[in-house]
Amino acid sequence: MKKEYIDITSYEGEGYVPMIDYGAWRVAILRYCEELELQNLETMQKHNETDEVFVLLSGNCTLFTGGSKDTIEEIDAVAMEPLKLYNVKKGVWHTHTLDKEASVLIVENVDTNDSNSPKALMTQEQIRMLRDAYHMQK
Repeated sequence: MKKEYIDITSYEGEGYVPMIDYGAWRVAILRYCEELELQNLETMQKHNETDEVFVLLSGNCTLFTGGSKDTIEEIDAVAMEPLKLYNVKKGVWHTHTLDKEASVLIVENVDTNDSNSPKALMTQEQIRMLRDAYHMQK
């Protein structure tokens, strides 16, 4: 295959890495990293300008949401199923936890960044609710 026709990339490291930016969209990979272990989750993030799509490729990932108000509210959890699309709507607080074998494909706007994607520190009660939600969906 001629290289000018297809770019072939992969990622085997830890954490989040953008793989392809084109026009208005970005494709990224999220893999296990220590900060996303259940016992280390302390924040949620929301994107004020775009939805964000997650697709579990391998391993296990649990996606958490915290409502769409100015502050984190009710905490929900869903154990992602491989090859299903999970579209987190614009303005919804969210985070996730992954096992060491997990790979998640992410599709988002190329201009998604810290200036339009605030983070919020969860209270101890919210962290307890998040952990309870995780254990209930298992």
